[in-house]
Amino acid sequence: MGKTVLHIRNMVCDRCIKAVNNELTELGFTVSRIELGEAVIEEELENKDVEEIRKVLAENGFELIDDKKSWIINGIKTLIIEYIHHDREKPEYLNFSDFLSSELGYDYSYLSHLFSSVEGKTIEKYMILQKIEKAKELLVYDELTINEISYQLGYSSAQHLSRQFKEVTGLTPSHYKQVKEKKRKSLDLL
Repeated sequence: MGKTVLHIRNMVCDRCIKAVNNELTELGFTVSRIELGEAVIEEELENKDVEEIRKVLAENGFELIDDKKSWIINGIKTLIIEYIHHDREKPEYLNFSDFLSSELGYDYSYLSHLFSSVEGKTIEKYMILQKIEKAKELLVYDELTINEISYQLGYSSAQHLSRQFKEVTGLTPSHYKQVKEKKRKSLDLL
């Protein structure tokens, strides 16, 4: 009996992990490990099993990834989401391109070109969009100052965060906080 690794797009949070785990278990599979973007089940799958899993995942807003390029792009997105939204350890010296290369086992120039050609935006732009969504979340909670948010998100200054925030949203962080505008986006749609 061999294990099967499933690569799954649009898993962006702990609720997604729970949903995928529940669906796979309800289908009768034994889940041995599950994390953002990936589930390992104990069973070897037949074609009918794969199609059944694909259908159930699609009903829940997820997508089973079959090809290598999609798997790599999903890996890039998952690492960025974990890093920004799930408090993955952030060493001061981190060069994010080196981090992606080491985690995924590919040269950064290949990862960057692949991501841009498929997604229509650079890895850096995707990362900025994720940071702005996290900033929106933190602004709505109203527990941190803009300086604290900029530090937490790895910006060099509050002004740098404010400039990028305004470029993406059309509002300054202060104005967004004042009007309590909650135009947040689902992470899988960025």
